[in-house]
Amino acid sequence: MIGEFRRTAVLVPLDDRGGLWTAGHEGVWWIHAFTDERALARFAGARAGRRDWEYRTVLGARLLDVVVPGLGEPAGVALDMGGERPMLFPPAPGIVPDGVAVAP
Repeated sequence: MIGEFRRTAVLVPLDDRGGLWTAGHEGVWWIHAFTDERALARFAGARAGRRDWEYRTVLGARLLDVVVPGLGEPAGVALDMGGERPMLFPPAPGIVPDGVAVAP
């Protein structure tokens, strides 16, 4: 599954400052990404108070290999949260670069 994610372009919503939308949980920052506009719309609909969500299209490999290390804190990718097949790509060896991976 990780190989397929790396080759896939995903939609990443932007926060109010134009950065990629992240949420912290138990010391890990999660970049939320979606496989299509419908999945993103479900997520946006569950967020009261927001009108429209701008987003960027990013390759999964770029998220894991460039964006995650650039955050400077433990981070991973949460794919299609709230959907039928959510998936997490945690900051673990073999998923993100070794220099930013967190030991299990």
